[in-house]
Amino acid sequence: MHPTINKTIRQARRLIVIVVGFTILLIGIAMIALPGPAFIVIPLSLGILGTELIWARKLLDKIKKKIQKKEI
Repeated sequence: MHPTINKTIRQARRLIVIVVGFTILLIGIAMIALPGPAFIVIPLSLGILGTELIWARKLLDKIKKKIQKKEI
């Protein structure tokens, strides 16, 4: 494939992942006030966003460390 097409496909994939991740994150935040498993949905959305965004990966790592400390 042409390099420009590959770049466009990568950018489109990244945009889709970010939009889906933020949508799920907003649903999770809404679940804090509404009935629903926000404690599952929010880390899931951070995992999705973490594939493309550094800050989301770092935040997810912090959450994992806090959970591991509480289990011990």
